Amino acid sequence: MTPLAYIARRWTPSPHTVQRAALAALVMSVVIVVTGGAVRLTGSGLGCDTWPKCTDDSLFATPEQGLHGAIEFGNRMLTYVLCAAVGWAIVAARSAKPWRHSLTRLGWLQFVIVMGNAVLGGITVWAGLNPWSVAGHFLLASSLITVTTITWQRTREGDEAARPRVPKPVRKLSWAIVVTSVVLIALGTVVTGSGPHAGDSSEVPRMPFDWANAAHVHAAAAWGVCALAIAMWLALRVVDAPLDTRARARDLLLVLLAQGVVGYVQYFTELPEMLVGVHMLGSCLLWIAVLRVHLSLRERPEAMPGVPGPALDQRQTSVAV
Repeated sequence: MTPLAYIARRWTPSPHTVQRAALAALVMSVVIVVTGGAVRLTGSGLGCDTWPKCTDDSLFATPEQGLHGAIEFGNRMLTYVLCAAVGWAIVAARSAKPWRHSLTRLGWLQFVIVMGNAVLGGITVWAGLNPWSVAGHFLLASSLITVTTITWQRTREGDEAARPRVPKPVRKLSWAIVVTSVVLIALGTVVTGSGPHAGDSSEVPRMPFDWANAAHVHAAAAWGVCALAIAMWLALRVVDAPLDTRARARDLLLVLLAQGVVGYVQYFTELPEMLVGVHMLGSCLLWIAVLRVHLSLRERPEAMPGVPGPALDQRQTSVAV
């Protein structure tokens, strides 16, 4: 018997506990991005100059490394908190009755991404904060946010096949928003990789792009997402979509507005560290808002005890005929 099976035999979490566990993993996946940004923005990216140790001789930050070492080491320690949150989500999903295999698989996928990003973070340190590696580190963290958001949504649904709540053209529009947002986030890493905040006070290579031009392309992509989000908000009203779906489209517009204001202010004020950090948080919240809109366009009703699902009803009708 595995440890997870042993726990599952002796503990049955409530649905709310499973939801809270999934939400904790989502929150921590955002926190680790923001604190990672703080490491870069304070020039502490090489505060610990090796990995997995902080120095060649010490697992922990030393007084000689000063504040930069403490900041970098503190961010590394937060990875363990993230692992604990993901572990709680896995245990809660495995212990739920009935056992929902899909939630457990999503939990393990979170764990794999966390471990992969930890290794990539170590490679980033070994490579002296190579901007391409830093960009990959952020994109992999964004993929973790994707999985934790989906997991959180699935804890509030059943395991029936997904059913659309809006017409097909609206769902295609949602996919356009998702794809454009991915492009927007990827372009944001190019702006970061070619910009002045390299992550360390030493000489760190930058991406071979003009920062201002990269920022303009990034802004154009942001306007594209805004146009699609407005179209989605209008389309949902035209097709009389459920109120919760329209509310999520409204929330997406609000996040886009706030993120756009921060983006332009930081551009015209020469990228103050605090605003850049807020913009990184906004990037996470924007991606979550996009995913929540997308996921709200379908539903997975929970199967009621003793009530056959749609597939069983169809089989029974066929036999009767």
